[in-house]
Amino acid sequence: MPAELTTIVLDCADPAALAAFYAKALGREVTYQDEDTVQLGNLGFQRVAGYRGPGWPDDAKHAHLDLRVTDLDRAVREFEALGATKPGFQPGGTGWVVLADPEGHLFCLIPG
Repeated sequence: MPAELTTIVLDCADPAALAAFYAKALGREVTYQDEDTVQLGNLGFQRVAGYRGPGWPDDAKHAHLDLRVTDLDRAVREFEALGATKPGFQPGGTGWVVLADPEGHLFCLIPG
């Protein structure tokens, strides 16, 4: 039975703030918002009481996003200016860069 993936939802403490980060970072607009949920099309953010971001490196992380960028060094600087952080552990060498959003969700910037 095929199913259609409609939305990827990230748990977080402050959905409005995290959605604002990704809206700027990805050039998207809010398509739905209420007190506990914000959506940017098929990327959603849901408030979870007591949320704590994943550690890194840590096998307990459940998922991460891969984002393709044209200029890796420039993209890292721009994402950091928006509030992303660059963990010390970088398993990709020069192939990609691991960053964490303001609530600790990991994502990789991949040149291409």
